[in-house]
Amino acid sequence: MACYGKIFATIFLVLNLKTFVEGAPQVPCYFIFGDSLFDNGNNNDLHTTAKANYPPYGVDFQDGRPTGRFTNGRNTADFLAELLGFDHYIPPFVSAEDSEILKGVNYASGSAGIRNDSGSHLGDRIYLGSQMENHQVTISRITNLLGNTTSAKKHLNKCLFIVGIGSNDYINNYLLPEIYSSSNLYTPSQYATALIDQYSQHLRTLYEDGARKVALFGLGQIGCIPAELQKHNTSRCVGSTNNAIQQFNSKLKSLVDDLNTNLPDAKFIYINMYNISSIIDPLSVFTRPCCKVLETMPEGQCVPGETPCLFRGIYLFYDNFHPTEIANRIATNRAYNALLPSDAYPMDIHHLIRKNNVVYDD
Repeated sequence: MACYGKIFATIFLVLNLKTFVEGAPQVPCYFIFGDSLFDNGNNNDLHTTAKANYPPYGVDFQDGRPTGRFTNGRNTADFLAELLGFDHYIPPFVSAEDSEILKGVNYASGSAGIRNDSGSHLGDRIYLGSQMENHQVTISRITNLLGNTTSAKKHLNKCLFIVGIGSNDYINNYLLPEIYSSSNLYTPSQYATALIDQYSQHLRTLYEDGARKVALFGLGQIGCIPAELQKHNTSRCVGSTNNAIQQFNSKLKSLVDDLNTNLPDAKFIYINMYNISSIIDPLSVFTRPCCKVLETMPEGQCVPGETPCLFRGIYLFYDNFHPTEIANRIATNRAYNALLPSDAYPMDIHHLIRKNNVVYDD
């Protein structure tokens, strides 16, 4: 019992340790693209079952009310904002106003994928192509605020961009053969190649629009999430799923080399979420979610209004798909400041943002 007391005390301190840094942020602006792992409210008003604007989501976030984050508290995008030294979280695109967009915008959307059709059975979502279109709107607004295109691109050159997407192209596409045809059309290797080819086009557009420092988050061990364990009636990670995920991650890491080689002044990095998600201490509950989950659509998300587990600090998953706040915090810390050499390639976010800022010449 004394041992558990020490563990819970440690977890409490970790969760409540403030990481906001006094002074100016380490980068002037920070933009976020992705899915439900980064979404902080963009899905709230969409016609979709993929939303988290109801309790028990948000039970540990500030005043304890849900915001649209798919976890009990803060997500990875939030923790990274703290580590970067921002005094606020980056607003979602749907509510970002006036000059606050100069410091960044969050475009992430629950159930979104690289493919336009991924997650479509859940309803509306802002897939990656639409997120890029929303970024064009933001760029136009920044251009108006700063006076011209050259000033806007010089500003964007200095920003940090993070992109975390691809999970739904598996969970809500390739792994649902009863709904989507992709698994009948592609082998796992072919599918990963098709995803990376489409992903690459969007990233090149992001570069052309001024992005220079870009962190690409790889996919975690989807074969180990509670939804997959229940689907396959096992307590062990689903090897076939994880093998498919690793093919995507391997190609994404190679894409980083390609972009850095062929795009002048580009600084893309790969965050190895697969390895990071395999070593999450001091968590001890890995195979079941913290909240009671729905058995009908949206299957696997928290049952509205149900009280979640008491010791949330020892759970890896909050629902059948999404990490708890403490898991998000630990993973973000390793993405920002690599614990192991394998956590990030060719460098972590901390070193990425310290690279000399480039100057855009029109």
